[in-house]
Amino acid sequence: MTDSRKEWVSAKDELVREVMELGFPEELGYEIAKQLGSPKAMRRMRAYLSYEKPKSAEIIVDEMLAIRSEIEQWREKKAAEEANAKYNELLYRGL
Repeated sequence: MTDSRKEWVSAKDELVREVMELGFPEELGYEIAKQLGSPKAMRRMRAYLSYEKPKSAEIIVDEMLAIRSEIEQWREKKAAEEANAKYNELLYRGL
């Protein structure tokens, strides 16, 4: 197993454990991990759960959606910056 795969599995397991410690079903933890998709996002979600200790699954899912939304906004920003840099280079150097 690669290091990145080990990191993903570890982050997923920690997130699922945190969800279960709050009294929610294991399946909720697995689905949240699947939706977040990256160890960094899963660790962020786990930190939220540990600090806030939400009382309902709806609040947990709402936070997961907020994290996903922020990640998508970041990706869009980076894509726009890259496109802008290429456009500026084209203007500077010409065709």
